[in-house]
Amino acid sequence: MLLRSLQGFRTVSLPPRTNWLSCRRGLFVTTQNTPNPDSIKFLPGVPVLSGNPSGPQTADFPSFRAAQSSPLAKSLFKVDGVKGVFLGSDFVTVTKDRNVEWPILRLHIYDTISAFFDSKEPLLTSDVGPSDTAIQPEDSEIVQMIKEILETKVRPSVQEDGGDIVFKGFEDGVVFLKMQGSCSGCPSSSVTLKNGIERMLMHWIPEVNGVVAAGDDELDAISKAQLEKTEESLKQQQ
Repeated sequence: MLLRSLQGFRTVSLPPRTNWLSCRRGLFVTTQNTPNPDSIKFLPGVPVLSGNPSGPQTADFPSFRAAQSSPLAKSLFKVDGVKGVFLGSDFVTVTKDRNVEWPILRLHIYDTISAFFDSKEPLLTSDVGPSDTAIQPEDSEIVQMIKEILETKVRPSVQEDGGDIVFKGFEDGVVFLKMQGSCSGCPSSSVTLKNGIERMLMHWIPEVNGVVAAGDDELDAISKAQLEKTEESLKQQQ
């Protein structure tokens, strides 16, 4: 995954995009390739999550189990070969299994997306939680600065490529991020992370020493460490 606009930190070029057009049930769906060959960005021509300004602007569903709050994501996971679903403001990124080819799978995804928007079902049936880059009262000044840069400089470019990068923690000078949508499993994610995001954060925030893409196990360890620090702080205040 390569960020196309990171204030001069561009290092390589994106592969050319391929646009496809399909009309199913009166809805025109276009597609764009992403830097991840296993992910395609589907644009239904109508608002996706941007249709609800007060709600989340992105939602990541890396598995069928995680998709229970989204009727659209659940329907897409029923298509053989679909491995992940990511909802953006006006697009749906679908990630496939590496052993499945796009030509036939693409047609089933077109039909599923078109049928869903014709049904007028809600995109989300429950709250998926606030954005990880939303400023919280307990955030330190450094964390607030990190979130601000991610929100304004990084995420718009990444979302343009059908994915997202969200803040998950800051520990001992290291920023922990989680890759979503087309970013997850993308061959060039490490290039984006190190040559783009890490350089930008270290340039603007001296306290940042590095950036790491964290998986679920790492995030669990971070959460545990943060909980232990909070408990220790409360004990000292007693």
